[in-house]
Amino acid sequence: MSSETVTSFGDVIAAERKRRKWSLRELADRVRSEKGTPVTPQYLNDIEHGRRIPADIVIEGLAKALDIQKDVLFHLARKFPPDIPTEDLTAKTIEEAYKAFRRSLRK
Repeated sequence: MSSETVTSFGDVIAAERKRRKWSLRELADRVRSEKGTPVTPQYLNDIEHGRRIPADIVIEGLAKALDIQKDVLFHLARKFPPDIPTEDLTAKTIEEAYKAFRRSLRK
């Protein structure tokens, strides 16, 4: 993925797929669902058009297939990556995490 400003999750997936000149089927064959089977081209089409936000395993598969940092895709999907704890957090911990994130964006 280039260093251009990113737009939406679906736009990034579609742009990277098209840059590689892959059909929906070709990308679908590279990405597994929660059941371990390839996702369908229709499922990817729904993602690209903003009709679905995929499960974590699908986001990770898309990141790998398209060589995009998974943290970028999780951010665009407005989800936390599974390695970041989200349960039992105090308000103070959440506030400090967002302050650190904002500081890093200002650099």
